[in-house]
Amino acid sequence: MAYGRHLPAFAQKLGIEECDRDPGVAVLLAESKLDGEPLGTMRIQTNEYAPLAVEQSVRLPDWLAGSRLAEATRLGVAGGGVGRVVKVMLCKALWLYCEQQLVDYMVITARSPLDKEYEGMLFEDVFGEREFLPMSHVGGLPHRVLAKDVMAARRRWKEAKHPLFQFMVHTYHPDLDLRMSDLSFRQEPVRCPEAPQIAYGR
Repeated sequence: MAYGRHLPAFAQKLGIEECDRDPGVAVLLAESKLDGEPLGTMRIQTNEYAPLAVEQSVRLPDWLAGSRLAEATRLGVAGGGVGRVVKVMLCKALWLYCEQQLVDYMVITARSPLDKEYEGMLFEDVFGEREFLPMSHVGGLPHRVLAKDVMAARRRWKEAKHPLFQFMVHTYHPDLDLRMSDLSFRQEPVRCPEAPQIAYGR
């Protein structure tokens, strides 16, 4: 329904996809506490078991290709003011998930004008500045490819005095549940120079 508001032809092709159940993939679902209706969803794919979806369309630069990545796709939210809150909550869940999974970079592709929202959340262009590239895996639609350093996010939000800093970093949301029985990435310390050294079992 969310895609149908902007891309009706593409929306008709969507549904439950096989990759939703693949190893290294998590699907986030935001539900209404009033009646249990879905308000938003996002798919997160890590690159532990397979290349990211975006890699069907572009070759990522070496600084990304050699890192632990998570790509957020199929973001869809309800319309109106509720949808904006749900979108920000899903983005917070994405970041927390990536911290939990010891991911180096979050990667997204965004068409105009949605790309400006991610730019506002301090995602940066992977290729040329504000460069749109055709994505063969989504019907050839032009998207920007953007990335964000997971471990640097707190510092960058704080340094920028970002309006979402308090919400993203210091606000506790008891309904945000990211407990999983099977983590996609094996636990080991990666790119965490500010964190105490912890030895994990294998």
